[in-house]
Amino acid sequence: MSLVQDIAILQKIPMLSDFADDQLRLLAFSAESLDYPNGMMLFDEGERADGGLVIAEGDVSLQKRGLNGFEEVDLAQTGTLLGETAMLVDATRPCRAVAIGHVRVIRIRRALFKRMIQEYPELARRLFEAHAARYKLTASALAPIGERMAELERLSVSRGLRGSNET
Repeated sequence: MSLVQDIAILQKIPMLSDFADDQLRLLAFSAESLDYPNGMMLFDEGERADGGLVIAEGDVSLQKRGLNGFEEVDLAQTGTLLGETAMLVDATRPCRAVAIGHVRVIRIRRALFKRMIQEYPELARRLFEAHAARYKLTASALAPIGERMAELERLSVSRGLRGSNET
């Protein structure tokens, strides 16, 4: 694929959508392009992740270890970024990724991505704001669950105290 096609793919990734054309060009030029034949493992569950992989062509089976070996839990298609968190911090792969048919990825190492956001501080600010908004949304979604668990704990303690008073 050409640099222009890689830039177009990168531009569709939500994490990278705010990048200017020249920033995407630099990222696409500096990243690695890797090809995987059908059935080849891109990475394994628990493996150290040194960056992200953008699926430029093909599909990738995401698999978790189950009782009977690995089971598919998701299918990542062209335009998907695998390892967004690993582009920012040291992380491990939460699952195994296996190529379905021919797959081409654009590999963005953490060191390259960090260099990009150091050279363009406005990118770092926008990434921080986007992640902060996602964390707030997640915390809001989890608040009712926390409240329910606290209620269950109070009931459990209440029943435990009542039970010990009756004996």
